[in-house]
Amino acid sequence: MRIFEPHIHMTSRTTDDYEAMAASGVTALVEPAFWLGQPRSGAGSFVDYFNALIGWERYRAAQFGIAHHCTIALNPKEANDPSFRAEVMDLLPRYLAKDGVVGVGETGYDSITPAEDELLARHLELALEFDLPVLVHTPHRDKLAGTRRTLDVVKESGLAPERVLIDHNNELTARLVVENGFWAGFSIYPDTKMDERRMVLVAKELGLARIIVNSAADWGRSDPLKVAKTAQALLAAGFSHAEVEGVVWGNPVEFFGQSDRLDLTPPLRDDLSQGNSILRGERS
Repeated sequence: MRIFEPHIHMTSRTTDDYEAMAASGVTALVEPAFWLGQPRSGAGSFVDYFNALIGWERYRAAQFGIAHHCTIALNPKEANDPSFRAEVMDLLPRYLAKDGVVGVGETGYDSITPAEDELLARHLELALEFDLPVLVHTPHRDKLAGTRRTLDVVKESGLAPERVLIDHNNELTARLVVENGFWAGFSIYPDTKMDERRMVLVAKELGLARIIVNSAADWGRSDPLKVAKTAQALLAAGFSHAEVEGVVWGNPVEFFGQSDRLDLTPPLRDDLSQGNSILRGERS
C-alpha cells in the first residue's frame, strides 16, 4: 500500500527511520516547520533550519526513495518570543516561494495568546498571497476552545476551508472541524495524542472523507511507522483496501496537491551526489 506521511519531523529522526518508513510503504512525506525543543536564540537559527528543510532533508529522504516536501512558518510555540518574531516573519516570503514548499505551517495556537492570534492571521494572509494551503496546529491544552478560535480566525481571513488542514484533532474536535468544511488531521502519537484504536472509532463515526492521518514523529517518544500501523488497524476493522489507501495516500495528495508543487518521483540514489563529497566514504 502506498503511504504519504503528511506530518513528520525528520530533522529529529535517523536514517534508520527513513529506511523503516520506506519498507512500510512510505514514498512521500511533508515535514512542517516546528519547535526543536531547545528554544532558539535568534532569527539566524531559523535561516539554517529552513535551509535544511528545503535542501538537506530532501536529499536524505531521496536516499531511500522518499519524496520530501515541507511547510514553512514560525511555529506557535515560538510565536510569543518578541526577540526574533518580526525578523522571522519577514523571512517567510523568501521560503514560501521555494520548490518543495507545499504549504504554510505549522501555524496556529499553543497557549492561545494575543501574539499567536496576530501571527496566525498573518500566516493566513501569506497563504493567500502565495496561493498555498495551510497546516494549523491546535493546542494541546484547551483544545476545543483553541479549535473553535482557529475556525473563527480562518473564516475571518477569507481563506476557503478546503485549503486548511486543522491538525491534532481528537474526539472532542473532529466533528466540529469536518462539519465546517475543513480537512481534519489526526496525529497517532503515543501517550499525548490519538492511538490506532481511537482513530478507527472516529473513522467509523465520521467516515474517511477529508480525514488525514499522521505520526507527527519528532524528538519526543514517537513512532514514524504510525501511519502504516493505523492503515493496518483500519483494514482489520473492515475498511476496504481502497478506502484505507484513500486515507493514507489519496487524501494527503489531494490536500497538498493544491500547492501545485508536489513531486512524487524523487531522484534515484545514484543521481544524487552530483560530483560533490556529501556521501562520505567508499560505496560498497
